[in-house]
Amino acid sequence: MTTSLIVVDDFLEQAAQLREAALRLTYPEQQGAFPGRNSLERIELEGVAGHISNIVGERLKLITPPGSHAKFRITLASDEGKGKVHVDPGYWSGVLYLSRPEDCRGGTDFFRHRRTNTDRRAMNEKELADMGYSSIEESHRDIIERDGLDDSCWETTMSVPMRFNRLLLLRPWLWHTAGQGFGDSLHNGRLVYLMFFAAA
Repeated sequence: MTTSLIVVDDFLEQAAQLREAALRLTYPEQQGAFPGRNSLERIELEGVAGHISNIVGERLKLITPPGSHAKFRITLASDEGKGKVHVDPGYWSGVLYLSRPEDCRGGTDFFRHRRTNTDRRAMNEKELADMGYSSIEESHRDIIERDGLDDSCWETTMSVPMRFNRLLLLRPWLWHTAGQGFGDSLHNGRLVYLMFFAAA
């Protein structure tokens, strides 16, 4: 039995303070494939790996290298990118929504890949072989790099709506993408806090 998604509302007692701290950080010009910008700085939440371990019922540790863990991401309506459907590194991913309630829209979307009839990447050699691939890299090139931006290749299976102080925990191997950006400033845009964990 595997748990794939967990939604926790009212995750932090001090969510408003975390949002205010995020508004004071530096967001350099867009880099990478996806719309939006990560904060240059990180804000570590004390004891977060242990807390998330308790929620998911599995022993976790912070991912190394940390990548985007403990960074904030702002995505505005005008932001564009070359990436959409994707998978994340690690064993669990976390997205804490920090947009104001009056600004929240969209959320996080999950998909089925029509051509392979899958909702996640292959997890072992047998699954890869059943799908006709010899490696994770080959499947990534054929599914994500080839079809990731083509909406006709994907069926939306579920959307988790954005809500202030809602934490979405997801298995990073699920085909997913962030919802559309919105707003025109750091104050009214799509603001999230990112978390990435490995198995301990």
